[in-house]
Amino acid sequence: MKRMGMIFRSKANKALDRAEDPRETLDYSYQKQLELLQKVRRGVADVATSRKRLELQLSQLEQQSGKLEEQGKKALSLGREDLAREALSRRAALQQQVTDLQTQHETLQGEEQKLTLAAQRLQAKVDAFRTKKETIKATYTAAQAQTQIGEAFSGISEEMGDVGMAVQRAEDKTAQMQARSGAIDELLASGALDDQTGTAKDDLSAELDRISGGSDVELELQRMKSELAGGDSGGGQQAIEGGQQESPKFDKQ
Repeated sequence: MKRMGMIFRSKANKALDRAEDPRETLDYSYQKQLELLQKVRRGVADVATSRKRLELQLSQLEQQSGKLEEQGKKALSLGREDLAREALSRRAALQQQVTDLQTQHETLQGEEQKLTLAAQRLQAKVDAFRTKKETIKATYTAAQAQTQIGEAFSGISEEMGDVGMAVQRAEDKTAQMQARSGAIDELLASGALDDQTGTAKDDLSAELDRISGGSDVELELQRMKSELAGGDSGGGQQAIEGGQQESPKFDKQ
């Protein structure tokens, strides 16, 4: 089972390697860094908002504290020491709140400074990664293009291999058809194969041959008549007498 699991993982890893595009991986990593940077910036904004809210509360408490101090002075001037004491007591409580808020304000300021510095550093890293990412993508794209061009020239790429096989099949079929056509022509010329589509042509050829043959016979007959007519009369008489002398031979027979 362990071996099967290892084989499955190795094959899956190989398939993932073939399917993975480094450019897409780099873009995805850059997107994640941007999302993290955005979260840090939102944190800085939240801390700054809280700090600003504390500053407003501190301002209000300080205004109230100043107002109570004035009221205490006025009550004391009117001989109302009890009212003056009450005003000073309230002012003291407000001062304690102011002190607590000031402590929180200082803490928020420190957190804000840390987050701001972290955001700046992260921004610098993201910018550097973006530059490196674009450089790697450009280099990878150029290398991929060079590889494809080299494979196209060498004919070892899958696409060019398919094209080469198609060309080879076309050439083989063309050669086969040419050989078949040549063989049929030779068979027709030798008479081993009748041309079923040339019946009308054969009849016409036969008629022409018949006429031509008849003309040759007539010409030969005319030639023989001319030769006979051109001989002397003595020769003709000898031929007749010779014929008469031979007749008794037929009687003897």
